[in-house]
Amino acid sequence: MSALRDDIRRCIVTPVISEKSFQLVAAHNQYTFRVLEHAHKTMIRQAVEELFDVTVTDVRTVSVKSKPKRRGYSRGVRPGWKKAIVELKPGDKIDIFEGA
Repeated sequence: MSALRDDIRRCIVTPVISEKSFQLVAAHNQYTFRVLEHAHKTMIRQAVEELFDVTVTDVRTVSVKSKPKRRGYSRGVRPGWKKAIVELKPGDKIDIFEGA
């Protein structure tokens, strides 16, 4: 049981810091996180509720596609990743950016 709980906590990699994510927080109480590729909505919901002590009402996931990049003659591809947009119960709040 302990290994499962640790796996749930590790499914959230980092919060996404962008203008769009700040607008979602201000307008709709939705927070954006970068999550592991194999994480599903139930795992993400449990991890957010456990880590931040809030009530999650909705979870949306997006697979961000990889992008081709070029620097001079060398070409490469940026890796794809998975993003989760988590909506909280009205009145709940996550203080991700304390002191910023």
